[in-house]
Amino acid sequence: MSVAHRTSEKRPRDERLDVFRGLTMLIIFVAHLPQNSWNAFIPARFGFSSGAELFVFCSGFASALAFGSVFIRRGLLLGSARIAYRIWQVYWAQLGLVLAVIALAGLLDHAFGMAELPKQFGPLIADPAGAIVGLVTLTWQPDYLDILPMYLVILALVPVMMALRRLHPALPFALSGLLYALTWTSDLNLTGNPWNGAGWFLNPFAWQLIFFIGFFLGMGWLPAPRLCDPRLTLACAAILVLSVPLSFWGILEHWPAAQALRDLVLPASEKSNLHLLRPLHFLALAYLVLSLIEPVRDRLDKGPGHLLVLIGRQSLAAFLASVILARLASSIAELAGHSEPVVAALNLAGFALILATAVVVGWFKRAPWAGPAPKPEAKPLSEPASAGPPMPTRVREAS
Repeated sequence: MSVAHRTSEKRPRDERLDVFRGLTMLIIFVAHLPQNSWNAFIPARFGFSSGAELFVFCSGFASALAFGSVFIRRGLLLGSARIAYRIWQVYWAQLGLVLAVIALAGLLDHAFGMAELPKQFGPLIADPAGAIVGLVTLTWQPDYLDILPMYLVILALVPVMMALRRLHPALPFALSGLLYALTWTSDLNLTGNPWNGAGWFLNPFAWQLIFFIGFFLGMGWLPAPRLCDPRLTLACAAILVLSVPLSFWGILEHWPAAQALRDLVLPASEKSNLHLLRPLHFLALAYLVLSLIEPVRDRLDKGPGHLLVLIGRQSLAAFLASVILARLASSIAELAGHSEPVVAALNLAGFALILATAVVVGWFKRAPWAGPAPKPEAKPLSEPASAGPPMPTRVREAS
């Protein structure tokens, strides 16, 4: 994305960012709903990258727009304080999300005799004290609840990058590359499961690479390529086409050689440690999509695009809603069956509720109660005074 680098003015919103963040929330909902037939047709099924790359890249780009100018205008200390405040907000959002999912599982078990709580949170049943400590310290990462913790760690690296930039323009790039390399050479990670010693499924020291690509572009430290360049378009298209045989389930399930080649190229930790093919595929896809929508860029906030913009502008709230709704929809599907009409209804209902969440949160953020009170309506002019008492209404109407 091409963004003019300004140091003193607040940059206008990039509606492309809001559209893609809104789209990401819908993809996350589909991907987090088990046995969802729609999951077979999300972009991740046709290439190496997934909605996670889009989420993290957009978070990096948005962080540059939201926090970068604070560092430039107010200095490193206040910029770091702004980041710390955001970390505080997201940390409590993570704890609230986990608590809500646990409560939902317990409610379903109590009301319908399901076994969601032991299935989703086995350590909480077996070792309550250790599980609670793990959740609070983020040393236990339950399945599908690991995106926000990853984001927290990466956010904490932003002040470091800003400080390094003051020393030398190349140092932020060097640190990002070093951290990524250490994940592959030294297994650099954090503890994600104290019972079996597993690390975080989404290793923040690897995933910071795609975050800071977005951040560096948003800050103007990394020049954005010119859109619609014929040679670059051809190269990106070639990357996408070549990735399909190694990614599309319709090929992998019927062509063992393709599956064998994929297993040879991509190790088991390819998602946890963000194999280079993943960001490469994502950037190629992003370049082509941005080039395609460039002619209609000024019309993105219209029609269906406006709905995505509404969701994208409230991405944190929409993300929280998407995760909780996916868990709820999964349990409903278990009770009602996974027939195509049921699956379609659950997907569409989830989309509608995510949009409704974004609209409601947007209304609250506008703080409509903070504006001036509406002016009272003008009272009708009083009738001229008369010598005697006022006539009864019925008499006046008759006269």
